[in-house]
Amino acid sequence: MEKTFKLNDLVIMKKPHACQSNKWQIIRVGVDVKLKCLNCGREVMLDRLEFLRKLKKVIGDDE
Repeated sequence: MEKTFKLNDLVIMKKPHACQSNKWQIIRVGVDVKLKCLNCGREVMLDRLEFLRKLKKVIGDDE
């Protein structure tokens, strides 16, 4: 089953970030996916396959 996600969705990754948070916001979607940590504000870019492999759960919109 493929997990569906879109711009501005909140996601939970399998491993926590260095700041001990595993909640991220999707800020760019394309061949690569750009994420922003909701705790420290750090932005990282992952290719789509790596993102799907590390994704645990899609929470939904920020609204």
